[in-house]
Amino acid sequence: MGLPLQNVRGTIDLLEGGATVPFISRYRKEATGSLDEVKIENILDRLLELKELQRRKKYIIETIEGQGNLTAVLSSKISSCWDAAVIEDLYLPYKPKRRTRAEVAREKGLEPLAKIVMAQSDSALDVARFLSETVESEDDAKQGAKDIIAQWVNEDSRVRASLRVSFEKTASIICSVIKGKESDAQKYRNYFSVREPLRRCSSHRLLAMRRGQQEGFLRVKIEPAPESLSRIERYFLKGSGEKSQLVKEAIADAYDRLLCPSIENEFAALTKRAADLQAIEVFATNLRGLLLASPLGARAMMAIDPGIRTGCKVVILDAQGALLHYDTIFPHSSRDKMVYAEMQVLKMLDRYQVKVIAIGSGTAGRETREFIEELQPGEDIEIYMVNEDGASVYSASEVARREFPNHDVTVRGAVSIGRRLMDPLSELVKIDPKSIGVGQYQHDVDQSLLRAKLKSVTESCVNLVGVNLNTAGRELLTHVSGIGPALADSIVKFRNEHGPFNSRRELLKVPRLGAKAYEQCAGFLRIPGADNPLDNSAVHPERYDLVKRMASDLQTDLNTLLRDKETRTRIDLSKYQDDTTGMDTLIDILAELERPGRDPRPRLKQFSFDKSISSIEDLQAGMILPGRVANVTDFGCFVDLGIKIKGLVHVSRLSDKRVKNPGKVVKVQQEVRVKVLDVDLERGRISLSMQGVEQP
Repeated sequence: MGLPLQNVRGTIDLLEGGATVPFISRYRKEATGSLDEVKIENILDRLLELKELQRRKKYIIETIEGQGNLTAVLSSKISSCWDAAVIEDLYLPYKPKRRTRAEVAREKGLEPLAKIVMAQSDSALDVARFLSETVESEDDAKQGAKDIIAQWVNEDSRVRASLRVSFEKTASIICSVIKGKESDAQKYRNYFSVREPLRRCSSHRLLAMRRGQQEGFLRVKIEPAPESLSRIERYFLKGSGEKSQLVKEAIADAYDRLLCPSIENEFAALTKRAADLQAIEVFATNLRGLLLASPLGARAMMAIDPGIRTGCKVVILDAQGALLHYDTIFPHSSRDKMVYAEMQVLKMLDRYQVKVIAIGSGTAGRETREFIEELQPGEDIEIYMVNEDGASVYSASEVARREFPNHDVTVRGAVSIGRRLMDPLSELVKIDPKSIGVGQYQHDVDQSLLRAKLKSVTESCVNLVGVNLNTAGRELLTHVSGIGPALADSIVKFRNEHGPFNSRRELLKVPRLGAKAYEQCAGFLRIPGADNPLDNSAVHPERYDLVKRMASDLQTDLNTLLRDKETRTRIDLSKYQDDTTGMDTLIDILAELERPGRDPRPRLKQFSFDKSISSIEDLQAGMILPGRVANVTDFGCFVDLGIKIKGLVHVSRLSDKRVKNPGKVVKVQQEVRVKVLDVDLERGRISLSMQGVEQP
């Protein structure tokens, strides 16, 4: 992995000891050489792969040994190999098989004939002596011998390695539409006739082809270059006589019937996994952008879930997100209902004195914002459009039912919109990430890999921001390092029974929360107003004595050290550096002393779409419009223009320079300006460009 051995060893020791990735990256920099979360995650992933491979090797050796076929040489080859494909090649001749054509031929006594043919001597081939009740003709005998030779060729590790190289370097992926399915498969028409080098096939194209195959519209095949067969023949052919001709025919049979399908399946799985990992990485990057989106903060507000036929659900939330009032208005219906809706909104704004209005960005979102703005509720009223993807999923979830057992899904959805504006992270952790709408083929990739990655990203974001121990719900606490669902329940229950925590040390009173869990979680939990101000910072309790020493050396107290910048400038960090406390850790501590409990997320800015655009019909080629990046994929990004349909900026149109990775140019939630290139009303598609457009 290109990392110093001692850093990898230190990381593995911590992982094996039960430490989490966020904890290791933040609080054990001395042991890892200050490796970041990505490198630690990579070490963990590789460690798990190697352990699984070790278990597989152990099973294979035990299986071959049980057959009485294990030799010292074979055992050494398997034990010393760390390539999964090569290990399976070594195991293949001994792997229990179903009854193959070669096995049938052996049962008929034709293996000696196969050995004679394989030797390819110049002597005449005497087949007659192998005839029997089960082998009625010489052609049957020759075919049986060829079946056995084909199996030998298929199980030869040199052959499989050679063909694997051919697939890797020369294979093409071939995709075609299944005859008769053309009209039903129109969404896959770009893949009706495709032939391209496998190694150049992008992950999103491969996943699209595989999805079409899964749905029964496309046929997908991987083929090596034709010369691959002739390379295999060189391993076995020794002449041009009858025996060599039989061997050549057996090789061709092995190639078509056994080798190519086997290696094709292998490469189909490998390329699918690589495409899955790429798609999952795109999803993870987008999710991180959403989870770390700017929070408004703790402010009372009105939140509106827009609707036309069923009306707009309006809720009033206090600064902690608690529901104070709810109502339903119909501003997009008759004139009478609109007037009544105006009266209701103004009445609620006056009664609860809220200065913030959050409006969901879904159906009727733009119309609802215009309705509110026409009311002229006051210059000091802030209005925000909130991405409501996933709000409906939350409103019908068990979490929502537990939070609001006496309210229906419409009220819960409006509450979620408001809370998402206050703190996107706290609200989005309640929703399955796949429902948030920022993925690329998320339903086609390996779901276990996807869940693991998204869980890792969520935990990383939660621990980066930190969690208020006295207000966080079960879902948010679950993602804190070292806690998990069971301990989260215990913490909430303890808090409900005993009141707010006054210090981090009180966590040790929580049932089943022991010293190890405390070590892992304490630094990521915050207690505003605690007696010890460090309890509201990212300074770990194990470093409290060190900070007190710093204050004592400067002949001051802890509060002054935190409050007075001039005092902090006199801290000589090198004085506190030793084998267990490195300079990177000391720099982190000093940064926390300067801004205890700082939120790493950017400040929220108000953003407005072009008010003249309310639907796709209003768009015209050449328009320059403000937008917000809603999703980033390998082939570009989708931009929200404030209407129901999102426009696509293809990767070739993202910048004046050539772009390989769209994620390096734009991020989810980023404000951009785009030029309308084309509007396809029939298909509901908008083509956009950022080339030559000055960005905000």
